[in-house]
Amino acid sequence: MKKFVQSAVLAASCMAGLGLCASPAYALGCLSGATAGAVAGHVAGGHAVMGAAAGCLVGHELAVKRDREAEANKLIAHYETAPEGSAERSKDLAGIDKLARKNVPIAVQWVQEHSVQSQ
Repeated sequence: MKKFVQSAVLAASCMAGLGLCASPAYALGCLSGATAGAVAGHVAGGHAVMGAAAGCLVGHELAVKRDREAEANKLIAHYETAPEGSAERSKDLAGIDKLARKNVPIAVQWVQEHSVQSQ
């Protein structure tokens, strides 16, 4: 019985340690995509594992895209409200430019509109 308790405590502490190291943003995109992919793969003819793997990749990419778009919206809104010539505004502009170079559509469009106005 004592050995069982020790094993349970060790297992719980290991899982807690792994839980602290895991990144929930990646897991959420992967898990939701894997679930949908597994169902689609199963319906398509018993390819649930391949569907889950593909769904995980797609889900992760969509989660990253959604996070980048949200970040771009936040930076654009903060840029618009920051005082003219402030360090905050320069920092926001650098962040928007960085996202535009990563081809985030909202940031690309914003940079194009504001570069046309400044010429």
